[in-house]
Amino acid sequence: MNNPDVKNGFFSKLYRKLFGQAKDIHDPSIFHKMALFPLLAWIGLGADGLSSSAYGPEEAFRALGNHVYLAVFLAIATAVTVLIISYAYSRIIEHFPHGGGGYIVATHMIGEKAGVISGSALLVDYVLTITISIASCVDALFSFLPIEFQKYKVITGGILIIVLIILNIRGVKESIVVMAPIFATFIVTHVVLLLTGIFGHLDQVAGLTHAVSGGLKQDFATIGGFGILLLALRAYSLGGGTYTGIEAVSNGLQIMREPRVQTGKRTMLYMAASLAITAGGLFLCYLFLKVTPVAGKTLNAVLADATFGSWPFSSTISFITIFSEGALLLVAAQTGFIDGPRVMSNMAIDSWFPHRFSALSERLTMHNGVMVMGVSALILLFYTHGSVSMLVIMYSINVFVTFSLSNFGMLRFFAKNRGKEKKWKQHLSVHFIGLALCLTILLVTLFEKFTEGGWMTLLITSIVIGLCYLIRSHYDKLTDEMKKFDAFLKIIPSGDKPCPDALNPKAATAIQLVNNFNGFGIHTFLSIVQNFPNMYKNVIFVSVSIIDSGTFKGAEEVQNLEDNTRRSLEQYVEYARKLGIPAGYRCATGTDVVELAADLCNSVKKEFPTSTVFTGQLTFRLEKFYHKALHNETAFAIQRRLQWSGVTTVILPIRVDF
Repeated sequence: MNNPDVKNGFFSKLYRKLFGQAKDIHDPSIFHKMALFPLLAWIGLGADGLSSSAYGPEEAFRALGNHVYLAVFLAIATAVTVLIISYAYSRIIEHFPHGGGGYIVATHMIGEKAGVISGSALLVDYVLTITISIASCVDALFSFLPIEFQKYKVITGGILIIVLIILNIRGVKESIVVMAPIFATFIVTHVVLLLTGIFGHLDQVAGLTHAVSGGLKQDFATIGGFGILLLALRAYSLGGGTYTGIEAVSNGLQIMREPRVQTGKRTMLYMAASLAITAGGLFLCYLFLKVTPVAGKTLNAVLADATFGSWPFSSTISFITIFSEGALLLVAAQTGFIDGPRVMSNMAIDSWFPHRFSALSERLTMHNGVMVMGVSALILLFYTHGSVSMLVIMYSINVFVTFSLSNFGMLRFFAKNRGKEKKWKQHLSVHFIGLALCLTILLVTLFEKFTEGGWMTLLITSIVIGLCYLIRSHYDKLTDEMKKFDAFLKIIPSGDKPCPDALNPKAATAIQLVNNFNGFGIHTFLSIVQNFPNMYKNVIFVSVSIIDSGTFKGAEEVQNLEDNTRRSLEQYVEYARKLGIPAGYRCATGTDVVELAADLCNSVKKEFPTSTVFTGQLTFRLEKFYHKALHNETAFAIQRRLQWSGVTTVILPIRVDF
């Protein structure tokens, strides 16, 4: 239904209760209110990286088999790798401060083809962020339930994803504030876990050193130095899930409080330090407490039981520790909902995705993107049956595709700008090391686990890339076809027809919906003049400045958008007056073009009672099933809304011959 009164109905009230009230784009404090300061950004974006300590170190430790002494070297290598990748992404934050992360870097520094690969990998990556975080969360929580409850894990995960979809449609900051206590509980419990696990067993350092030395001697004698290196490299690479999420901060800069670069770099520092300490500390704790896998339990749950086993209320403390870990994984899934739609919107602005994905909802969230990410995560969760081992392989591959492209892009950036950057040699060295590490992890993971999920990641990502090219091809053809309308801009009226200065409210008035001053709008205007000669004595041009993810960066960008809209409307008015037709304009700014356009037209109708609304609509020679997905058909939606209000609305066809 398109009755405006439906807003006061039961379902509308329920919708607003679930998803929140609309935000006022003209509220001067709206950008400040919705932006995140470093602590909240660490919770919302950094949780993705920190939560990977729940499954990354476990996968690496399991890969060692009986050679657990190598965990000492893994702890060091993991911490160093976290710091190197984080350093690299801090440079991305510094030099690409408007967000977009790996997609923007690859597009600008390598090329559009690399950009679409990076963007597609990131999109699949963020769907997997949601899926693996939820699956791992459920694994952690079910570690304390009887083994017969395992069959309910996937259903529980599905319910949690649906809850996150609702939270994110309400808005980013609201969802993060709700989850802040969970994050704090994780930090406190895991600080206690690591301090107790390491400092409570310092008397075992000598024994551990002896075990490492003995293990090395034995393995040198049996498999040789090269064998040890390959074994360590395999475990290091299969623990690649530890580093997933580090890129989230650079992708989510748009939602951070000014000054964005400083906020982003500080958030990155918080995340890097916390992840390096947690992941490295867990490896040492596994060794000190001689942790071994137990059916139905995560390795961290086994560690918590071993650490707190002699404490009073040990079961309760262990449960709270692992519950907070599971809850943090729920927070980490939030990152997919924050960054996934933003990458999607960047790609939509570049015409790799349907343009509707760049639009914000009235709650200033990317409604379409949130729904796509959530539904895709649900499908993957049920397809993989929530298998963390399979998901972490899929996840790691796409993450390191993006990491590799980002580091290569930054290598080109500093090589190109070496005359402007004082520390360009240092930056080049770090990005080169980062690229080498990322490619190593990527290639080893693909080689080792291609048949266990690697092939599926490549297939899904390739399908997304293929769809992107098909969408871009359609928009490119449309752009070329639309250029023929620009010929109408050359038809400049002489201006010799007399034009009354004032509009006559009692005269028949044409209300034309336009966007920018272009051939499409002039073609529609001339069609009105030609098809209804001497009928309309006034014309009012109506336009809506749409706030999408590309312009929702601050009050200054919104003001620039409004100024550009007014300039375009003034050009239309001048054009009409040169034809001797009195003209005026009306405009509004917001996120819902249908609602705002209908409201503006209804307002003009009250001023000019004998009005007719006109708008143009692309008409293809052959309608294809995908046209509705790629084109919003806004004209028909506005027509339905206005006709319900009793306003005559005429849609003029604009033929596109392809």
